Amino acid sequence: MTENQSHRLSIAPMMDWTDRNCRLFHRQISRNALLYTEMVTAPAVIHGEQERLLGHAGDGPVALQLGGSNPAELRAATRIAAGWGYDEINLNCGCPSDRVQSGAFGAVLMKTPNLVAECVAEMIAESPVEVTVKCRIGVDDQEPAEILPRFLETIRGAGVRRVIIHARKAWLQGLNPRQNRDIPPLDYPLVVAMKRAFPDLHISINGGIGSLAEAQALLAQGLDGVMIGRAAYYEPFNILGAADALIFDDGPPNDAFAVARAMRPLIAAHLEAGGRLHQITRHMLGLFHGRPGARGWRRVLSEGGTAEGAGLGLYDAALAEVG
Repeated sequence: MTENQSHRLSIAPMMDWTDRNCRLFHRQISRNALLYTEMVTAPAVIHGEQERLLGHAGDGPVALQLGGSNPAELRAATRIAAGWGYDEINLNCGCPSDRVQSGAFGAVLMKTPNLVAECVAEMIAESPVEVTVKCRIGVDDQEPAEILPRFLETIRGAGVRRVIIHARKAWLQGLNPRQNRDIPPLDYPLVVAMKRAFPDLHISINGGIGSLAEAQALLAQGLDGVMIGRAAYYEPFNILGAADALIFDDGPPNDAFAVARAMRPLIAAHLEAGGRLHQITRHMLGLFHGRPGARGWRRVLSEGGTAEGAGLGLYDAALAEVG
């Protein structure tokens, strides 16, 4: 795989979902896809338990997403993160949650592009790897066709060369985070137009993409990358199983049973270290989505995975439902 090709397909940062156990699982399906952490706030990185927040397996390309709006804090957090082996550090300018708004970061930063430019300039000064931005096409009453080009031009001037654009507005008042993922209409043509307007920027598109075929169609329109979120979580194998072959031209499609077998020693190691079975298997419920026995797989893991002492015996029983 050539340098930076991993960005052709990435899995979105998703709070409470894309933790290190989820990424460990996704990595068994695709060697090449770029995996993002959950968003971690800059103050948490500076003052919190860094091993828990920043530790990762380091196997394959992984990006850290930071949240914040204080340039000095983001610079300090980037300095700390630089020692943890990430392939990219990303600034969140797209999350619409109340918690993010109250901290004056996330999607609300679409209103202050000059502040974003100051933040990323500080991050770039400390980062040995690329600093990127994930944003929306606009927020509230902003006109995306007007503000998005200005936003991109401003952060480009600060040194950003790669942007992931969620092709929906965020309504900071009136819609909750779940509604903000579904209700504002998608505008893929605007994101494609931004690639034409900024050919020097590496632009990935995010939002509503539900299959690998849709990802391929968007790449064929000239976009540099596609980021997939919920579909990759609920149907991980359907999204990632053929990604190495079709997106990265790197070997044949994977096999879902091979993934399940590869996870077994990783789960054993997790249990041996004092972990709980469901901490990993909760991310694996969709592995066999659409296949005979998938319902039994989900049922066994869902009903028994949280029980005290649940272990490999339960995992093998779940696999027997589809095996």
